[in-house]
Amino acid sequence: MSIAEAGEFGLIARVIARLENGPTTLLGPGDDSAIVAAPDGRIVASTDVLVEGRHFRRDWSSGADVGHRAAGANLADIAAMGATPTALLVGLCAPTDLDVSWAEDLADGLAAEAGLVGASVVGGDMSSSPTLTIAVTALGDLGGRKPVLRSGAEPGDVIALAGRIGHAAAGYTVLSRGFRTPKALVEAYRRPAVPYEAGPAASRAGATAMIDVSDGLLQDLGHIARASVVGVDVRTDAFEVSDQMRDAATALGVDPFQWILGGGDDHALVATFPPGTGLPEGWQEIGVVHEGTGVTVDRKPWSGPLGWDHFR
Repeated sequence: MSIAEAGEFGLIARVIARLENGPTTLLGPGDDSAIVAAPDGRIVASTDVLVEGRHFRRDWSSGADVGHRAAGANLADIAAMGATPTALLVGLCAPTDLDVSWAEDLADGLAAEAGLVGASVVGGDMSSSPTLTIAVTALGDLGGRKPVLRSGAEPGDVIALAGRIGHAAAGYTVLSRGFRTPKALVEAYRRPAVPYEAGPAASRAGATAMIDVSDGLLQDLGHIARASVVGVDVRTDAFEVSDQMRDAATALGVDPFQWILGGGDDHALVATFPPGTGLPEGWQEIGVVHEGTGVTVDRKPWSGPLGWDHFR
């Protein structure tokens, strides 16, 4: 059955039936607006858009995969502020011949990823469109903590990373070359493994700046460098290149550090901490903040790709 055959309200009813309310959802889908608890009194909000052909391909990823990716990209931004995600709002623009089962799988993926952090899909909107597009807005709660901004890094701070890095970019390269293995890399592209708890943990540990690595480690660290008016240096010896990534890089003729330093979509978190701070569990040191500007690798300019830019 296509969504045209199901109709807008028939599709909405099918999607709502697949969703569950989390602990912060006071009123879920079905009314003019949802009501979400905000115990802190401040709401952290972020939005992101996934467009077919630009961010995903249906021949590479299932509806559930795209749902996990769409939710993870937004929930990671909430975690990067040191907050706990509470809710998602989803806008779906789809061709009328899209199969209802694909939209249902998308809803399942969104709900499952949100459920990992106790959040819920609480509402949204639908429209017909020649291009399949998913727009997600995420909400979060700071739990009484100060938000961790991009602008707080100081010279001498340690740069640390939480989560896997480079795997999604490697998986994208594998898929774009027409292969489906190694499975671990392909699955990393299809579904991010976001270290959600690492964000609030970094905040409690005194992180001075933090960002979600969505567009590439060096590019996103560059945002911190510019906002904080500092320089940052990353050490390549801090990264372990897995056997699967190394084998894939050799087979495809790619330097694996192009994936690690310039690849996005893993949605790892990178943060800066005052020197001498004990890093929270799951965080590893990868570099240092210094006086100056820009981003360097092993104290030298990086000649490889910095990361993704939609308009470059």
